[in-house]
Amino acid sequence: MLVDDQILMREGLRKLLEIEPGIEIAGSTGNGADTLALLADTPPAEHPHVALVDARMPVMDGVELVERLRTDFPRIASVILTTFDDDDYIFGGLRAGAKGYLLKDIPPDELVTAIRRVARGETVLGGTATERLVAAFRDGAHQPDPQPDPEPEPPAEPPCGLSDREYEIAMLVGSGASNREIARSLYITEGTTKNHISNCLRKLGLRDRTQLAVWVSQNPPHQNPPQQAGQPPTSSA
Repeated sequence: MLVDDQILMREGLRKLLEIEPGIEIAGSTGNGADTLALLADTPPAEHPHVALVDARMPVMDGVELVERLRTDFPRIASVILTTFDDDDYIFGGLRAGAKGYLLKDIPPDELVTAIRRVARGETVLGGTATERLVAAFRDGAHQPDPQPDPEPEPPAEPPCGLSDREYEIAMLVGSGASNREIARSLYITEGTTKNHISNCLRKLGLRDRTQLAVWVSQNPPHQNPPQQAGQPPTSSA
């Protein structure tokens, strides 16, 4: 089953996969809610073995859908296939029960292999997800037992609705790093980098990376409160 809010992506995946021997497209939907409704109206014998699920979708996102599939349709193995490599999606999806986490820039032959492996009960992880899991395990293994803090300070949140990864990339754009340099330093693809920058521009109401760099200079890390995009700096007498 193909679950993605972009119809071009769904149809592209359909054309790619339906020519592969042993793979049949059982259905496609644009969000998690429609997926659950379709499966509820489908006889169990016709349910798919594998669901390719986008992470970010309207109505019901991929992480919530994966959790619902694990609870309501446990025989369907979910694989998150997305352009986003945020920790919230990677760890959230795996905790929810996903059997795989792959980015959409995966080569077609590797995607086909991953689907077959998941159908056999295996787990598949793209390079980015593997790097994050290894890093999390390494950091956790070497981290001393935390000491209780009588007055913990609330963690700083990225401004203007940006995710942690988007804000991190915005800071790198502000430092003058190119897309290739950003991708190499964060172990992600240039395509993923471009997607994050586009999200930053959309959320901040900016036109291009030059304006984003200016916004970064006006909103350094840990500044509170952040200055909204397009709003002139305030002054006091």
